[in-house]
Amino acid sequence: MSIPNEVPITPEGLEAVQRELDELISNRRPSIVAKIKAARELGDLSENFEYHAAKNEQGMMEARVKELEAIVKNHVLIESRAANGVVGMGSTVRFAEDGEDEETYRIVGPAEADPKAGRVSHESALGKALIGHKVGDKVLIKTPSASYTVRITAIE
Repeated sequence: MSIPNEVPITPEGLEAVQRELDELISNRRPSIVAKIKAARELGDLSENFEYHAAKNEQGMMEARVKELEAIVKNHVLIESRAANGVVGMGSTVRFAEDGEDEETYRIVGPAEADPKAGRVSHESALGKALIGHKVGDKVLIKTPSASYTVRITAIE
């Protein structure tokens, strides 16, 4: 994942990134180094599964550390708001499709988007469509596979 110059993120999202980064550096990194050292002591590295598995885990973990460090370095905070009752970055939006249950999502930056946890990126089809609308607006959501209309019921 390439990190752009500015990474929009909520204060809570930045805290979560910093917690994960601290965990990786403080606990996971020393644990992996210990695994590699123990595997080296077993002898021939060419056919040592434990060594290769630990080195692979180390590579993936270091890539994640670099990604998280870039987010922390380049972050731009998104403040929670519903400016003048209009959906924007940081807004929590409730909406419903006709005949369906109401859904709630917070509009966040791509670094912390997790639709299953109720956070969608402002760059997603849903995020793009909702931004700029007000309570009561009917909004057409266009995805690559379908289109549907929702009505905004609340903005926080």
